[in-house]
Amino acid sequence: MTHDLSRRTVLQGAGIGALALFMTSAAPVVAAQAQTSLRSVFHMTPPTGWLCDPQRPVYTGGAYQLYYLHSGQNNGPGGWDHATTGDGVSFTHHGTVMPLEPDFPVWSGSAVVDSANTAGFGAGAVVALATQPTDGVRKYQEQYLYWSTDGGFTFTRLADPVIVNTDGRSAVTPAEIENAEWFRDPKIHWDAARNEWVCVIGRARYAAFYTSPNLRDWTLQLNFDYPNHALGGIECPDLFQMRAGDGTWHWVLGASMDAYSIGLPMTYAYWTGTWTGTQFVADDLTPQWLDWGWDWYAAVTWPRADAPDDRRLAIAWMNNWKYAARDVPTDASDGYNGQNSIVRELRLEAQPGGRYSLLSSPIDALSGYATATTSLPDRTVSGSSVLPWSGRAYELELDVSWTSATNVGVSVGRSSDGSRHTNIGKYGAEVYVDRSPSDLAGFSLLPYSRAAAPIDADARSMHLRIFVDTQSVEVFVNAGHTVLSQQVHFIDGDTGISFYTDGGPAEFTGITIRAFGTPI
Repeated sequence: MTHDLSRRTVLQGAGIGALALFMTSAAPVVAAQAQTSLRSVFHMTPPTGWLCDPQRPVYTGGAYQLYYLHSGQNNGPGGWDHATTGDGVSFTHHGTVMPLEPDFPVWSGSAVVDSANTAGFGAGAVVALATQPTDGVRKYQEQYLYWSTDGGFTFTRLADPVIVNTDGRSAVTPAEIENAEWFRDPKIHWDAARNEWVCVIGRARYAAFYTSPNLRDWTLQLNFDYPNHALGGIECPDLFQMRAGDGTWHWVLGASMDAYSIGLPMTYAYWTGTWTGTQFVADDLTPQWLDWGWDWYAAVTWPRADAPDDRRLAIAWMNNWKYAARDVPTDASDGYNGQNSIVRELRLEAQPGGRYSLLSSPIDALSGYATATTSLPDRTVSGSSVLPWSGRAYELELDVSWTSATNVGVSVGRSSDGSRHTNIGKYGAEVYVDRSPSDLAGFSLLPYSRAAAPIDADARSMHLRIFVDTQSVEVFVNAGHTVLSQQVHFIDGDTGISFYTDGGPAEFTGITIRAFGTPI
């Protein structure tokens, strides 16, 4: 999947129509101006401290057990914290389950429910593999086993790693050490056809696969080597089997990757294919992307409890390593840094040309948390139009159609004078989210402000579901073929919505706003 224009190129995304809404020039804004909480309303955030990678949930005791990397300091060493959710929207926090030990942080991994007692800890035990740098030595990144017999609320660790970093043990040259220092984030999946566990581990230029009968003893199989190394190294790999809408079964290999250097996302890339028992064979070596924004990294997917074959849920860390290691406005306002995306539901569908793609929808349960729904009349816009509604946390759903307009879109998080806003629109062969007009002095995200995804240049309509929270925007386009997720540093007064067009009129129809919390 490629497109001609780099997602990092700033085009006419702001639009003359959007600029016409300005009443004064933008003035520097600092986080200290925020007088109220900036905590996200309908996203998972940590009670305090730094939130990083989510870990794939397991389902026990009628709830999803979600773990996430957590530290008391921004970008500091830490362990796994634990939260539970019954519906993927409301989370209850239970504190640390895998604590930081001196020189022995716990990094990403995955947990499974060992229903058949293959590991010997008891039927139904929760078993997790997590990366830890043995003795604090980075090239000794190795995979350690933890187990729980109380549904995933407390864990015990085996003393020795169950997957040893043999490259790290023998690495001497700079090239060998570089390779050894990327051996992390084990993701485990049960291969029912072969009655064994499969584990994929992220490497700098490939994915390594291991198999095991019991989660303790692992055998290295063949690697998956993608030819375009400019896609970046593999982090937080994902492996699962899923039934598509046409009834066919497929294996999916996903990973968080940094393809910034070639103008592609820094989010979740995936390949569909076949697992042979020894290797993953991709249908197409060019990956697809599950998100085109700047902030959908370290994503995990897991089977929906009531439809495990056909539907998966997904959540990601709304941040990016290009700028993650910094303070953000919520550090000062609320004492935390980082949030997860909303949970989305994935389905696998056949596409023209024979490719299968993962399509995304916001999890249904989220709509049940809306506190008010407002429907506004359809309107024709040529230039700009401000809506008679404002709020801090909401979903905006609408259809946009046009004939001659060259740039059409929606501004959210609009300040009263129009100087601050984030633009979501279509220009040429791109659908974009441009957060640069929402920049804060001291917290600028330039040059990583404008994200764009490919869209048919001839398209003259689109359906948008835009989720705005106090510090983020997530945009689902059409049937979920395209999603763009961005953190945005909104401040107290960034509550308005407006529409804009350039080069002709557009029709904005079916305008529905679902508020989370009390509209302003």
